[in-house]
Amino acid sequence: MHKAHGRPSIATIRDFLPCADADMANEEVERREMEDLDGVVALPGARELLNAIPSHRWAIVTSGTRPLAELRLRAAGLPIPARLVTADDITRGKPDPEPYLKGSLLLRFPAQDCIVLEDAPAGIRAGKAAAARVIAVRNTFASSELTEAGADWIVNNCASISVLSQISGQKGLTINIGDD
Repeated sequence: MHKAHGRPSIATIRDFLPCADADMANEEVERREMEDLDGVVALPGARELLNAIPSHRWAIVTSGTRPLAELRLRAAGLPIPARLVTADDITRGKPDPEPYLKGSLLLRFPAQDCIVLEDAPAGIRAGKAAAARVIAVRNTFASSELTEAGADWIVNNCASISVLSQISGQKGLTINIGDD
């Protein structure tokens, strides 16, 4: 789990099964992930946070494929964004910055003006390598691992983050990050 979480599954397969048919194994992994929706729920505060940010101002950058991401977003009752970067859209996955750089391009913001919300060290490293600021969600990894990966802030869940204001006529948002 520590090696795989936050990375494209094909990268993990190539690391652990270098002699396997990676494409075939990846199809099997994806099929199983798509069949297993038990426990797929939105994190506390996720829906409220997304609803507070104008839809053109946020994107999802995931190591999953587009079909898997859309299925899991629907299962969690979350909106499917107009801007979605998946494993299908990149050549180098997290911890490489490519996924977040593509996300910032879709948003038309420099990456250094973006805030990444992540729950895995690979994603935190990708966000930091893209020059973004990173809020880490304490979900699967210990705070020490999130800090070591470079998180700027650590929260228990999305309910700790709130949008205070949108700067009129500008691109900025003012957010509050609770003290978890």
